[in-house]
Amino acid sequence: MELIGFEKVKNGKYLKNYELTYLNKAGRIKKYEIVSRRELNGPEELGLRPSGISIIALWENKLLLLREFRMGVNRTIYNLCAGMLEEGETPEECIRRELYEETGLSLKRIQIILPPSYAAVAISDVSTSIAIVEAEGYISSGHTSDNEEISAAFYSQEEVEELLREGAPFSSRAQIAAYFFTKGLV
Repeated sequence: MELIGFEKVKNGKYLKNYELTYLNKAGRIKKYEIVSRRELNGPEELGLRPSGISIIALWENKLLLLREFRMGVNRTIYNLCAGMLEEGETPEECIRRELYEETGLSLKRIQIILPPSYAAVAISDVSTSIAIVEAEGYISSGHTSDNEEISAAFYSQEEVEELLREGAPFSSRAQIAAYFFTKGLV
C-alpha cells in the first residue's frame, strides 16, 4: 500500500476528518476516511502523539469501574476512568486530574504506564496509554461536566465475574481489564 494523498475534509470541534488516498497492491486507487483528535499537517504526523490515558485503578483488591452514559452508543456502559492529555500535560498529571474529575479519588501510586497503543485502528489514529494505579480516598460525585453522566464504584473479583457472565455492556478496554482482573492478572 502506498499513500499518495492526504486531505482534511472536515474540521469539527473535537474530531478532524481526513481522507487518505492509497494505491493498493493491485495498482488501484483506494480512498480511506479517518478521524483524529489532532490537527494533522501531513500524513507523517498520523498516530505520532498519544491522545490520552486509560486508567485501571485498584483499591484493596477491588477494581474501579465507571457506569457511564456514552452518547456514541446512546447507552450506559462499564468503562475505565480515562481522559485526554491536555497540551503540555504529563501522563502522571493526566492520571491525577482524570481520577479526581471522574471519581473524586486521589492517586496513591502508579504501578505502570504502558506505551501508547492504537484505540480504533480501523477509523482513527488515536492512541492511548494504559496505566495501572492504586487509588485512595472516597468516591464522590459532582466533579464532572454537565455533559457527563458517571457513577463510579469499586468491584470485587466476584462482582466483576458476574458482570462479565451477565453480558453487561462494557467498552472493549474495560472488558479486557475486567477479565484479567478476575484472573488475578491485574
